[in-house]
Amino acid sequence: MDTTILLVLVIVTALAFDFTNGFHDTANAMATSIATGALKPKVAVALSATLNLVGAFLSVQVALTVTNAVVKIQDSSGAPDPALLDDGGSALLLIVLAGLIGGIIWNLLTWLLGLPSSSSHALFGGLIGATIAGLGFAGVNWAGDGSKLDGVVGKVILPALMSPVLAGVVAAIGTWLVFRVIGGLAERSITHGFRIGQIGSASLVSLAHGTNDAQKTMGVITLALIAAGAWDDTEAVPFWVKLCCALAISLGTYLGGWRIIRTVGKGLVEINTPQGMAAESSSAAVILASSHLGFALSTTHVATGSILGSGVGRPGAQVRWRVALRMIIAWVITLPAAGLVGAAMWWIGHLAGGVIGGVIMVVILAGLAVFMYLRSRLNSVGAHNVNDEWDDAPKSRQTTSA
Repeated sequence: MDTTILLVLVIVTALAFDFTNGFHDTANAMATSIATGALKPKVAVALSATLNLVGAFLSVQVALTVTNAVVKIQDSSGAPDPALLDDGGSALLLIVLAGLIGGIIWNLLTWLLGLPSSSSHALFGGLIGATIAGLGFAGVNWAGDGSKLDGVVGKVILPALMSPVLAGVVAAIGTWLVFRVIGGLAERSITHGFRIGQIGSASLVSLAHGTNDAQKTMGVITLALIAAGAWDDTEAVPFWVKLCCALAISLGTYLGGWRIIRTVGKGLVEINTPQGMAAESSSAAVILASSHLGFALSTTHVATGSILGSGVGRPGAQVRWRVALRMIIAWVITLPAAGLVGAAMWWIGHLAGGVIGGVIMVVILAGLAVFMYLRSRLNSVGAHNVNDEWDDAPKSRQTTSA
């Protein structure tokens, strides 16, 4: 009975993480289209939500990476390790729950601050921190079997380092080529053709986001099902898990993470439609390739790298490196910060024990979420002001809806 209750808590919390992942990462696909006026804000988030839903069903490679490449729960044959499941899986479920809470808290904090940090790394950081607290360093699958780039190092850390650089280079070259071809036309007006092209490229990023980010929560829920003895196939994901995760991330995307959309769309570069199309095309190419290879990269890192690259590639463009530096700092500390929260949550749950510990962790999460939401109301950002001119000076309090 205790295992069943903990499993339910994990599934609900995982879907809550997926929801925060959706509104936290809407900017990755639609910030540039909103900033250039190619799409109206509410139309953009609705389109992104729909394509996230579709993309979530196109692949399971990233989900399997999360299931198999972070926490060591299998023996040499690939089957769940009986030594870790002798308590019905309760200990592992507490680890997964603590890791999810670590990821959600970091997502909410960076959303409050308007920082486009990585939801993926928040999740992995939380899981790694909770696993180290519960099982020690040996409980983390750092490098797979050692014969190839696998585990946390090969599937998470290396893509985190390489993907924004690759996306930025591709976007810079693409932007430079576009402006070489069209000459001064883009400086005088944004053509109808580029608007249509940007809508297409932004839609492709949303589709790609669904193939990557939605699957991370699928992998976590599958991991929990294995721990509870309710699933034993490490090469597949139950259909109901796919459906629930796809719906959760789509709903979060539709809500719109306006604070982060504003930072990405207006805070980095004053972007026009040719730049936006180049940045989005670069992001889509990198994300889709990584999803096919099972790399659980950060779509936030990719999208931000692409936007910075489009600024570098456009002659005369001004890149706000101060804002970019804040983002990079957030990227660097995301894994360890979420890991510390995940570890702290595991200790709280472990000391209280079993279901009571799980309930206490969820109550703490709910309290912090309510606090950060109320705090966000003091300086609201929404579809009505997401495209206001960027100003680094402190903003006055507003009373409009978030």
